[in-house]
Amino acid sequence: MLAADAFSGILQIVWPLFFATTAFLMFRISGDHELVFYAGLGATVMGIWSSVAASSSSALQRERWLGTLELIVSAPMPFALVLSSITTAMATIGLYSMVATLIWGWLVFGMSLHIVQPIAFGCAVVVLVFAIAMIGFLLSVTVVRYRSAWAIGSLLECPVWLLCGLLVPVALLPVWVRPLSYVLPPTWGVRAMREAASGTSPWVSLLVCAVLGGAYALMAALIGRSLLKSARRQATLALT
Repeated sequence: MLAADAFSGILQIVWPLFFATTAFLMFRISGDHELVFYAGLGATVMGIWSSVAASSSSALQRERWLGTLELIVSAPMPFALVLSSITTAMATIGLYSMVATLIWGWLVFGMSLHIVQPIAFGCAVVVLVFAIAMIGFLLSVTVVRYRSAWAIGSLLECPVWLLCGLLVPVALLPVWVRPLSYVLPPTWGVRAMREAASGTSPWVSLLVCAVLGGAYALMAALIGRSLLKSARRQATLALT
């Protein structure tokens, strides 16, 4: 459904190009092609995160508006599995922006697309998409009680870009901020992508990204179960 939606599809291709163009224009001044590629990979991940941040925070609200939330909750399929599938779909739609950003950087800004370890790079992309989807899963169950939940997701877009080192290296951030960067899976996922592209070993970063993504999924499942129990006990699932 998300892939067939013209608004979502066009938005996920066009909107990230604004971010990518800004990044390319800033970094190409240095004349360093490796630096431009570094920024290009970060810009691709910005698109994936953007597709998840606001959408996942309002995922349960949309189900409530459509009148399907009660059906999802009462279905025999575990609620966590259903919701994580929704946020994963949102993250995979973000792959549109990744492809569009790479092609845009190659055609317009002459960015090199040479990847030394393409298989490892592909694995890094898959794990990164999973990890971002699990952040969206956690976000969707933690902000569901707020009627402006989508605004919270939008508010988190820029801080996560900075904390994860998508355009600015984590080493340049203030020391007190870096622990926050290291507990966010995209920090390790984009690092694995860059390591695979440059030819260094990405497997440690890839493993950390996968473990953190699994931890986010576990936290989201536990919080979701607690929220469902509370909603059933107080009869507030539909907020009507």
